Amino acid sequence: MRNGVIEVSPGRFRESFGRYFEDFVVGHIYEHRPGRTITDQDNIWFTLLTMNTHPLHFDYEFAAKTEFKKPLIASPLTVAILVGMSVSDVSQKAVANLGWNDITMTHPLFPGDTLYGETEVLEKRESKSRPEQGIVTVKTIGKNQHGDVVCSFVRKVLVWKRGFGPADD
Repeated sequence: MRNGVIEVSPGRFRESFGRYFEDFVVGHIYEHRPGRTITDQDNIWFTLLTMNTHPLHFDYEFAAKTEFKKPLIASPLTVAILVGMSVSDVSQKAVANLGWNDITMTHPLFPGDTLYGETEVLEKRESKSRPEQGIVTVKTIGKNQHGDVVCSFVRKVLVWKRGFGPADD
């Protein structure tokens, strides 16, 4: 594989994303691109989809009376977009997400802000009960277009080892 492409036969190539357990190196940092500008529409749809009725996310008159003076992006939307951004680097070859810890929202994110993500590999270990898989622990942070950290979380992912799993065909 080279640059995410596998030559499956002479002159025929298949795009490939993600990392197997063996490809993760503790201390490596993956910058997730492209960034994502979050629109007012994204925020409103997300609040409707998740039945989040807090007016700070969709009522401009209510939001104007808060310290922020304008609507905030719903925190779970920020986390969801960051997780999505990290899939091709972190969990494209995952069996399952095992959990999220230490989710922090450190700076407000507003409609029109652009979110950028990066993920650091904190640790990895072989699974005790699944010899064809391993557990990778990562920390993902999200920054706005000004470089302010808006969110961070730690995630554990169960990942296939090379030669196993459905992505190998």
